[in-house]
Amino acid sequence: MSEVRKRKGGKEREKDADEPVSPVPQSPEKEKAPEKLAPAAELSRKEKPAVKPLEELISDAQERQEQWSNTWTVGLVFVSLLAFLTRMYRIQDPGKVVFDEVHFGKFASFYLRGEYYFDVHPPLGKMLLAATAALAGYDGHYLFDEIGDDYVVNKVPFVSMRLFPALCGSLIIPFCYLTLKELGVSYVAALFGAFMLIFDNALIAQSRLILLDSMLLLFGVMSIYTWIKFYKTRMSPFSFQWWFWMSMTGVSLALTLGVKMVGLFTIAVVGIAVLFDLWRLLDIDRGLNMTQFYKHFAARALCLIVLPITLYLSFFYIHFALLPYSGPGDVFMTPKFQATLMGSEMFTKSVAVPYSSIATIKHRDQGILLHSHDAKYPLRYENGHVSSEGQQVTGYEHPDGNNYWEIIPVDAAKYPEAAEFKPDAMELKRDVRYLRHNDVVQLLHSVSLSFLLTHDVASPMTNTNMEMTTVPRDKADERYEETLWRVVVQGGKDGDRVRTKSSLVKFVNVKHNVCVHPNKLTLPEWGFNQVEINGEKNLEHKSNWWAFDDIRHTTIVNGTDIFEPPVDETKKPRGHMPFLAKFFELQAKMFEANAGLTSEHPYSSTPGSWPFVVRGISFWENKDGLRQIYLLGNPFIWWFSITAVGVYVGIWTVDRIVLRRQVDLLGFSLRRWFDRSIGFLFLAWLLHWIPFFLMGRMLFLHHYLPSFIFSTMLATALLDFIFRLSNERSPSTLTGGNAALAARIPYFVWMRTSLFGNILYTAVLVGLMGSFLWCFAFFSPISYGYGLPTVEAVRERKWFKSWDLQHA
Repeated sequence: MSEVRKRKGGKEREKDADEPVSPVPQSPEKEKAPEKLAPAAELSRKEKPAVKPLEELISDAQERQEQWSNTWTVGLVFVSLLAFLTRMYRIQDPGKVVFDEVHFGKFASFYLRGEYYFDVHPPLGKMLLAATAALAGYDGHYLFDEIGDDYVVNKVPFVSMRLFPALCGSLIIPFCYLTLKELGVSYVAALFGAFMLIFDNALIAQSRLILLDSMLLLFGVMSIYTWIKFYKTRMSPFSFQWWFWMSMTGVSLALTLGVKMVGLFTIAVVGIAVLFDLWRLLDIDRGLNMTQFYKHFAARALCLIVLPITLYLSFFYIHFALLPYSGPGDVFMTPKFQATLMGSEMFTKSVAVPYSSIATIKHRDQGILLHSHDAKYPLRYENGHVSSEGQQVTGYEHPDGNNYWEIIPVDAAKYPEAAEFKPDAMELKRDVRYLRHNDVVQLLHSVSLSFLLTHDVASPMTNTNMEMTTVPRDKADERYEETLWRVVVQGGKDGDRVRTKSSLVKFVNVKHNVCVHPNKLTLPEWGFNQVEINGEKNLEHKSNWWAFDDIRHTTIVNGTDIFEPPVDETKKPRGHMPFLAKFFELQAKMFEANAGLTSEHPYSSTPGSWPFVVRGISFWENKDGLRQIYLLGNPFIWWFSITAVGVYVGIWTVDRIVLRRQVDLLGFSLRRWFDRSIGFLFLAWLLHWIPFFLMGRMLFLHHYLPSFIFSTMLATALLDFIFRLSNERSPSTLTGGNAALAARIPYFVWMRTSLFGNILYTAVLVGLMGSFLWCFAFFSPISYGYGLPTVEAVRERKWFKSWDLQHA
C-alpha cells in the first residue's frame, strides 16, 4: 500500500497517465526535505531499493507489456470460443416462437414482404434480423402469430435467424475483455471479468433468441471500447489512429441508438467523457491556443455528432425504402404519410365527402369511433357532480350501427354567420355538394335521430371539459347553435374538399368554441367502459383530430366514388412526403408510443429490484418435461457486482473525506487511475440505470443488462485494485521514496509489474469463479429450456417467491 502521507500545500499540475515526463534531477543542496512518513512507511524507507530514472521505469514496463501480448491474445481467443459455445448450445431448442420473437420475427417478415409496420424501436436491429433471414432463403410468408407456434410446421429458418443475435451476444465478451485490458487491469482479472459475463444466465438466455438486446449490448460495449482506445491516442492528435478510433466511436454510438432508444444512455456516457476531455484541453497549461482548441472541438463534433446523426438517418432512409407497401403500421401514421405507401387506403379508398352522406368518424390516434346509444348519463357522478341526464356520447372501438352520423348542412336562415355556398363546376355537373374546409355542419346520429351537442355542463371524467351529448331532432331548433360544428381540415385552405381517411379534421362547436375530444380514460359500468368524449377548450390539443372513415352515399359504392375511375393499387401513390418530414413524424410517434406503454404486465418489475435479481421474466414453457425458459441473472454474479459498486462508492467517499484532513491514502497517480478507469465504469453503470426511475412505462429485468455488464467490469477492476494495490510495488517504492517523482509515474508502471498478480489474489478469483460456475450450472435448465426431472427440482430453483417459475 502506498504510504499514508500529509498532502503538500499548493496544487500540483495534473498530467495524463501516459504523458511523457522528463524530470530534471535535483542537486543534493536543492533537494527538498522528505515528507514525514507513517511508521510503516519509515521502515520501507530504510530498505528502499536503488532508484531508476523514470524513462527507464517506463521503458521496462512497456517492454513487459509487449512480452505479454501473446498471452493476452491467447486469452482473447479462449474467452471468445467459450462465449460462442455457451450461446450456441442447443440454439435450435425450443423450435417454437418464444416471448418477443412474436414481435421481432414478425417485423423481419414485414421487411421481406415490403409491408409498412410500426414499432417503438429504431429499425437497425430488425433490418439485420431480416437480412439474416433473407440470406437463409426466407421470404417472410409467416408472421409469427402466437407464442408457442411451431417453426418447423411453418417452415421458418429460425436457427439461422437466432444465429445472428447469438453471435452478437458472443462478441460482447471479447470486447469487454479488451476494454478491461485497455483500462489497465491484470491479465487474470480480465479473464475473470470475461468469465463472469460468459456464465451469466440472463445474458445467455437473452442472446439465443430472435431479439434485439444482444445487438444493443454489443454496440454499447463497442462504443465504450472505441472511446477508451481513442482517449489513449490523445498524445498523438490528428494522427491516423486518433481519427480512426474517434470515428469508430461515432459509428458505434450510431449503431447502438439504431437498435434501441436506450442507446441514448450510452451516448450520454461518451458525451460526458467528451466534455471532460475538452475541459482538459481548454486548460492554458496544456499549451493549446484557441485555434488549436477549435480544431479539436470541430473534429469531435464531426466524428461524434455529425457522423452518428448521418448514420442514424441512413437507417431510417433504408427502412422507408424497404417498406413501400401499405401494412399494419399505416394506422399509426398521419394520412399524409400513409398516402406515400402503395396500396394504402389513403390512395385507393379516399373519396370526397358529400353532404347527406352517412359516415363513421374515427379518431386519429386511439382508433375509436364516435358513438352514441340510448343510455343516459346518471344524474349524479361518483365525484358529486351533476349531469344533464342526456344521451351518452362515447368512443367505441368495434363496428356498430350506433357509430354512424349523417352530415347535415347549416341552415343559413337560422345561422346567418355561415359562409354562402357557391357550387363549383364539378358539383354542378354531378349535382352533389361536397363538404369543405371550414364548413359548418350538424351531425345527426343515424339511429337515435338526435344531433350531436355540447353545453356548459361538466364532463363525467374531466370536470374542466364540457359534456358531450345529443338533442332530439324535434328539440334541436331551440339549441341550434350548440348543435353546429365547424369542420377544420389539418393544413386545409378555403375550398379544400374533405376526403375520407386522408383528411384529418377537428369539429369546433360554433357557440362554445370547444372541440370534440376523446379522453384516455374509460367510463364506469354505467357507460359500458367505453371511452369518454368531451368538449376540449384547448383547440390546439393534439388529440382533437378525427377522420371520416366508412361512408355511405348514393354516389359511393364500396368506398369508391362512381364519378372517379378505379385506382390501380400497384401504381406509385400520388402522395409525396420529404424524407426528413417522414423521419421526424416517425420519431415523434416512437417516443409517444414508448411513453404510452404503461399498462400492467405479469412479468414487469421496478428498476430498484433489478440489481438484486428480485424478479425474472418467463419467456416460454412446456408442461411436457417441465420445460421453461426463464430470464434470470446468475444470482451470485449479480449480487457480487452490485456489492462491488457499493464498495467502490465507499472507498471513493472515505478517500475524499480523509483528503479534507490532508491525509493522502492513495497518492496522485493511483487516485487518478481509480477515478478515471473505475470511475468511468461507474458512470456507465449509473447512466444506464438511473434514467429508468424517471420512466412511467412498464419495465423489465432485461432493461438492466447494459448496467449489469458495466457493474461486472467495475467489480473486476475494483478487485484488481484492492488486491494488487496491497501486494505490488508502489510508485514511492519504485522511486526510492521520492514523493514528487512517484506522483508522476504512469499507472502501467506500478499496476502492471506482474501478469498474474499474486497467489492469494489468483486463489480468490478461482474461488469466486467456482461459485459462479456452480450457480450457472444450477440455473442452466431454465436458461436453455431443456427441462428438469421433477417438480421438486423446479421448486429448488425458486429461491424467492417473486421468482414466478412455471410448474413450481
